[in-house]
Amino acid sequence: MKLKIGETIKRLRKEREITQEEFAEVLGVSCQSVSRWEKGICYPDMELVPTIAGFFSISVDKLLGVDEIVEKQTVDRYCRDFQKAISVGDIEECIRIAREGVAEFPNNYILLNSLMYALFVSGSDDADIPDWKENMEKYDGEIIALGERIMKYCPDVDIRMEATARLAFQHCEMGRKAIGRSIYESLPNMEWCRERAIWWALEEKERLPHTRKYMVNAYDHILDAMDHLLHLLPAEEAVNVLDKYYALENLMEDNHPRFATWGNVDNHCIGAKYLLQLGREKEAFEQLRIAAEAAIAYDNRPEEEKADSLLLGERNYKRIDRDVADSRPLRVILRDKELTEPEFDLVRERPEFQEIIKLLGE
Repeated sequence: MKLKIGETIKRLRKEREITQEEFAEVLGVSCQSVSRWEKGICYPDMELVPTIAGFFSISVDKLLGVDEIVEKQTVDRYCRDFQKAISVGDIEECIRIAREGVAEFPNNYILLNSLMYALFVSGSDDADIPDWKENMEKYDGEIIALGERIMKYCPDVDIRMEATARLAFQHCEMGRKAIGRSIYESLPNMEWCRERAIWWALEEKERLPHTRKYMVNAYDHILDAMDHLLHLLPAEEAVNVLDKYYALENLMEDNHPRFATWGNVDNHCIGAKYLLQLGREKEAFEQLRIAAEAAIAYDNRPEEEKADSLLLGERNYKRIDRDVADSRPLRVILRDKELTEPEFDLVRERPEFQEIIKLLGE
């Protein structure tokens, strides 16, 4: 097995924020020696290995990378337990699992990112968390510290970008928009993203699956941008955006209905609100009925679903992949939260509205 001692030294040295010169001075070697270790050209002398491990407060095995398989298996177990806790909305358990994992593997960025995510979600008003406001304040400093560490040192680009975006969002949520914006602006421009540019370097057999994956991502981005438009336009234009949204879904999905998601339910509720503003009550009630049926379908979704279309290809979705940090069924959230908003007050006693409430159940 190839030892990754040089990569480990480089990562740990940067985390300690010391230069190659400073590290070389501690060990009594030349700066060129440290550089050669980190480039993988050669290894440190064996008598130095315990000293290096002791300096970074890790075991020799950890320094040499010989326990990587065991670590991966254990981290995978932590991740499975974490996802199970997310699926039932138990954020406190998620935090506990992530903290336990980080205590065992303090330099594992998968676990550090999971802890950052759990702390972040604990302060979300979208989940069923009574103390969410207190959590926003309580965990703010820790979320920032984790995000800055991951952004600065994590070698995995995807984890680093995810944590960077979450770090920026946290600053914005806490009223530090200028800081959040500067972090957002450090992210790569979509025009030069990996998914778009790498096509030219792919082998022929790689191009079709890559292009389909790129199409799925681009499709999701367009839908996300259209979601933003809904909150920026007047009612009549927003309703037209929703019509185009559903037309795009039919085009991309070959007229097969998309799987029920939280986003589907939310969009139909938004459409109903705008239609009520325009006095189009019959259409509004139809949108609410669709939202109710989508919520019920979401709550009863199978463990695994498949979809296939010409443009997007074949996709597999597991039930757990669409779980979110709220233990309540979506139909309950729709009934007890979305449909209690003041936009529906004028029609709340109408038989059509009461039928929808009845459909959602007690």
